Amino acid sequence: MARIVGVNIPDKKRAEIALTYIYGIGPSRAKFVLGQARVDVNKRAAQLTSDEINRIKEVIEKNYKIEGDLKRDVMFHIKRLKDIKSYRGIRHMKGLPVRGQRTKTNSRTRRGNVRKTAGSGRRALDKK
Repeated sequence: MARIVGVNIPDKKRAEIALTYIYGIGPSRAKFVLGQARVDVNKRAAQLTSDEINRIKEVIEKNYKIEGDLKRDVMFHIKRLKDIKSYRGIRHMKGLPVRGQRTKTNSRTRRGNVRKTAGSGRRALDKK
């Protein structure tokens, strides 16, 4: 298993797809990186030579923020929004959808499976 910037990439996948296992690199950026590193897009990750892996590492490290650095930046951006108490920051604090989605229905992903209907919180009635 090849290791690029601290991430094990799967051997059996094409290099283009295997690079997407790195946080911050999607399909289009993976193609671009392989083009800059002069590596065949259709080559399997197991077939990459150590020279090709080193070229890919260099291109990624020089040009892009990935993994921990990128996650830290995203976290700081969200923290800044919370600190200045912007609308988006308040939505992050409350755990609600941030990008304008409706919340009366269809916000289960963000809120969890919270049912807010009239009969959901009642206790069971005793039968006579």
